[in-house]
Formats: sequence, C-alpha cells, structure tokens
Amino acid sequence: MIKYIKVLILFVGVTVFAQQGGMWIPSQLEGMNEKEMTALGSKMTAKEVYDIDKPSLKDAIVHFNGGCTAEVISKKGLLLTNHHCGFGAIQSHSTTEHDYLTDGFWAMKAKDELANPGMVVTFIKRIDDVSVQVFDGVVKSLSDKEKRDKISQNINKIVKSAKKETWQEAKIKSFYNGNQYFIFITETFKDIRLVGAPPSSIGKFGADTDNWMWPRHSGDFSLFRIYADKDNKPAVFNKKNKPYKPKHHLPVSLDGVEEGDFTLVFGFPGSTNEYLPSVALDQIVHVLNPKKIAIRDAALKIVDKYMRNDKQIKIQYASKFAGIANYWKKWIGENQGIERSGAIEKKQQMENAFAEKVKGTENENLLSEFNTLYKEVENVALARDIWVETVYRNVELLNASFRLYQLERSSSKGEETFNKQRTALLKKYDGFYKNYNARVDKDVFEKLMSMYFKNNPEKYTPNGLANTDVKAITEAIFSNSSLVSLEKMTSLLNGSMEDVVKKINKDIGYSFGKQLAESFYKTINPDYFKINNQIAAVQKKYMKALMSTFPEDRFFPDANSTLRVTYGQVKGYSPKDAVYYQPVSYLKGIKEKYKPNDYEFDVSPKLLSLYKDKDFGCYADNGKLPVNFLGTNHTTGGNSGSPVIDAHGNLIGLNFDRVWEGTMSDYNYDPEICRNIMVDARYIMFVIDKYAGAKRIIKEIDFVHPKK
Repeated sequence: MIKYIKVLILFVGVTVFAQQGGMWIPSQLEGMNEKEMTALGSKMTAKEVYDIDKPSLKDAIVHFNGGCTAEVISKKGLLLTNHHCGFGAIQSHSTTEHDYLTDGFWAMKAKDELANPGMVVTFIKRIDDVSVQVFDGVVKSLSDKEKRDKISQNINKIVKSAKKETWQEAKIKSFYNGNQYFIFITETFKDIRLVGAPPSSIGKFGADTDNWMWPRHSGDFSLFRIYADKDNKPAVFNKKNKPYKPKHHLPVSLDGVEEGDFTLVFGFPGSTNEYLPSVALDQIVHVLNPKKIAIRDAALKIVDKYMRNDKQIKIQYASKFAGIANYWKKWIGENQGIERSGAIEKKQQMENAFAEKVKGTENENLLSEFNTLYKEVENVALARDIWVETVYRNVELLNASFRLYQLERSSSKGEETFNKQRTALLKKYDGFYKNYNARVDKDVFEKLMSMYFKNNPEKYTPNGLANTDVKAITEAIFSNSSLVSLEKMTSLLNGSMEDVVKKINKDIGYSFGKQLAESFYKTINPDYFKINNQIAAVQKKYMKALMSTFPEDRFFPDANSTLRVTYGQVKGYSPKDAVYYQPVSYLKGIKEKYKPNDYEFDVSPKLLSLYKDKDFGCYADNGKLPVNFLGTNHTTGGNSGSPVIDAHGNLIGLNFDRVWEGTMSDYNYDPEICRNIMVDARYIMFVIDKYAGAKRIIKEIDFVHPKK
C-alpha cells in the first residue's frame, strides 16, 4: 500500500506540459504542479501558495458557510464572496420596508454591520497524508464491509489523536475513490457579519436567463466580516468581539487581465466524478438527468408565474427560485456538453484499451461488473432522484412532512430526545414559514405529484398511494392540513410526546407525506445503498487499476469539498463552428441588455448615469469598465466565491459560474470549451467605490499594480 500511495502522488513518467484542468491538493503542489504553474505564467512558488509555517495564500481562503468559498481581503477580516452565496443572509435581513435584495446594503459604519446567526467560515490550518495509518490492518482477506469497518475505526482513532489546538477540529477525507486519505485541521469562526451587497440588479444581473451563459455581466459579489474574541480566536456573536486579524489577506490588483494571463482559483469545489465508467455516464445523461430537469422545469414555471405578479412572493421565493433554476439549467447544459464532446464515446474507447491491457489479470472483469451493477441500480436510482426532487426539494409541504416524520422517529429514543428535536424543528419551521406561500405550494404539489405517479418506478411507489386522485388529494390536503402555516404547525406540535405523535398522524398532509417518507427509508434507500456500496467497491478497484495501467496519464483527485487549487489562463473560446467569444465583457454590455422594469435586466438609474458620464474612476481599462472575464480553470459548485489570483498572488477576480457548454466538466473536463466565469476585481471595487460610495470599505483594501 505504501508503494501505491507514492504512485498516486508522483504520477511517475508524466512529461511536464502546461496542464489544463485538475483540482489539486495545495499541500502537494511542489514538483510537477509547480512547474506547470510556472509554464502557465505563475511567478509564485508552491510554498507561497501553501505553507504551514509561514503566511501563505491558503491563510486567506475560507469555506464559506459550508457551501461556498470566500477570501480575506483586508487586515480587518473583510471577506469577499459571491452575491448568490450571501443571498440567504441578505434575504433574511430584507423586508418590504428595507428591501436589501432590491436596493442593496452597505454598512457605512462598523456598528451597521449585521450579524448572521448560524453562519460560519472555516480556515484550513494543515493538510497531511494519513493513508498509511488509515489502511493499517486492511488486508485482501477481509470482505468489503470488513475493510470499510476497519478503515472507519482507523479514521476515528487518527482524528481523536490528531495534533491540534483545543478550538480546532480534525476531519479526514478520502481521495481517488478511497485509495488515499488526508487529514484536515480546521478553525471555524462563528461571528460573521454582513458588510455590503449590491442591489440584485447588479449582483444578479441577467439572473436565470444569463445563468451558465457567456457573455456575462454580473456583479456577483457580497462582503462580510469575520469577528473574533479579544485573543483573535473563534467566538460566537458578542458585541465585544473585534474584527479578525488574518495571518494573510489578498491585495487587490488594479492592473486588470488580458488573454494569456495566469489565473489560480483557490477554493472548496464540491463534487466531481471524472472517472466514472461510460455505462454510468450514459445512465446519467439519458435516464436520470432528463427526469430531474422535467421536475424542476415544472416547478419553476409555477413559481415564476407567482413571483412576477406579487412582490411579497418575489421576496419569499427569490432564493428558492434561484436554487431550483441553478441545477435545472446546469443539467441541461451538462447533457448537451457531454453529447457534443462525445464524452461517452471517448470513455468507451479508453475502456476498450483498458480491457485489452488487463486481459488475464485480476482486473479483467471490472467493466462487466460495472455493466451488471448499473443495470441493477437504474430503477432505484431513478426512484431516489424523483423522490429527492419531488418530496425533499420542490414540494415544500412534503418537505415539512418529512421533517415531522424524522421527529416521530426520534420518539423511539425517549421524551428528552423528542423534546430537543421538537425545539430545533420549531426553530427551523419559523424560518421555513416566513418564506412559505400555500397558494404557490398547492400548485407545485398538484403538478409534481402528477409527474411522480406517472414516472416513478412501480416498485418504489407506496402501495397505499396507488390510484391516487391527485387533484382531489391536493384539495383535501391544502384545505385541511395543519402543515400549511406556522400557526397551525405550532399548535400541532404542542403537547406531550404521545399527544403530538397522535395529532400529527391524524393530519392528512402528514399521513400522505409519511407514506412517501417510509418508502424512502424502508425501500428506496436500502436498495440504493446496497447496490451503490458494491459499485463503490468496484470503482475503488477501477481507479487503482486505471492509474497502474496508464502510468503516463495524468490523474487528479475528484472534488470532495476540500481545499483545492486549479490553475489556468484568461482565455476566450469557440463553442461551435464560426463562433468565438472574447474573454472579457464590459459595462457597455449591461447597457445593451438593459430592459426597464425587467427583474432580470433592469439597471439602476445611478449605474446608467455612471456609464453615461464614463465616471469609472481608476477602475477603467482604456476608457472601458471590465465586468466579467473567462478562464480555463477547472471549477465546480463550491468554487462559488473563490478568489481568482494572478501570477504574483494578488486578487484579480471572483469566480462565480461556468459557461453552459462546459458544465459537463464535473464528468468530463475539455480544455477546448470548459471555461469558468469571474467578476473582474475592478468592477467589484468600482461598485463599492463609485456606485455605493462606501469609502470606509475601500480604505481598508490594499491596492497594487504588479504589471507596472
């Protein structure tokens, strides 16, 4: 095993070229990665990117609230991330009287910065390879389950004995489908305050129409600040807390970008699956994605109709609508990109070559095992996707019923556990119902449940719901269930544990949702994970076999929400014949897209005035104000809010999206068409300075001119 781990890290036999694609572990940059970065134009050493003894770039990067990335850009703990990453917080502070989504928010004084209970940011202090310790005692004679159990025991032991400070945490993550393990020592701050956000007409300009598209003209950014205790350590919100003093912060370059410039994106990419077999990719493209797309498409049309006609509903559903639309459009582009690039066929060609090389070895049956297992898992995988998209994601009443079902299940552990769960659930419901409208949800329920009964595999549809009259049950539930309002839900949950359990089971909305929840827990999930565990075991062997069979090929670890770097260059692209996209967009494009009173393409009078007067301050480039630019960096969900860093370690942009044709990069990175989209740092500073007049913020940022 030790010998194999060395193969993973060294990638023996690879010729050094300027690599495009890959999400690399920052502690492993020395050597080949460092040479590739230099070949692409970097002036930094690997130590300047990641160092545990001296300040380095990694000390300015945080995991933002568990789902995005952010970076420290001042000595006072000022954080920059995407507008869509801070959207929930901005929305939570918004009312019809103070609509920060529409008007923007700027804390002109320190006391105006707004607390966000529950929001956290996490720094990575150290990353170490612990593969040898994790695999200790894991021998071939053990079954797959015994191997998993032994690995789990070893991980628990390593985490408990990890060297760290009392306020720090340790977690271990697997790489290369379980063939390698790293430990991450982390530091989490819990007092995070909103400092600034542009109006949605800037932060979400283009909204869902422009999402995943180029050219793009979005000022997708927001500002927060980390607060710490008197010793600069993590602490919960306290008025006595002080702005955090970072070990490192990113200066902002005002020199701008041009095609060919080096770009490094640092962040926490969520999930990729670059090494799936062709049969799996085919199933995703032709079976699973189409059903998920159809469900979200139906929900979006209903929610959009209500949002366009009711301002209160627009505020309530703005964040939810964006969340639904995001992956709906992503899956569409993903399918198109995979088809257009011939990704499935390319995998099949590679698999044919693999099959020839492994004939007569212990790996010769891996591909046939995949074919059998993916055929076996198809129906339950489809049922699981339909359940998640219908019950958990898009029908809010059913989501509320699912949470109630989990509460009822907790009653088996006694009244004390039940009461804790009830208190926590009521707190969640308080926020849930603040942004809930039963009229909207009723229409979504009727449409999506009709689709559920039409498309769900029969084996995974609850027997008690067979032949359901969807229209009738919709009317009955939304007329009689207590799940349609906070007041009724609170009353439903009032009383002893026994009383509450009896009451909820008499509720028509809960009884309907309970049957769906039980089918998930008792049938769908057990079947899915039984087969998926077998697939995972084969995938682990396949990953190892690929790397040993093709030692001269380059294998980067799939994303798993851990800290990574991806390097590339500013570059345009040609998505189809006779079409070429320039790599930079300008404020002129916002004026060209402007549609008065349109919620996606409206432009504020002040921004129009600044454009008309060419009042761009020091942020213009030859009289034009840059807005967004493209790069060849390999990014995915979780890289939202990632800093774009130049060759010298300065901030030049803020990652926020990918081009539609390149969303397939989660499964197949193609350097010809895969591009990430970034907000130009100069546009961000222009909005803060010239548009908002937030001079207090501008004064704490270090501006540099590395090209000059």
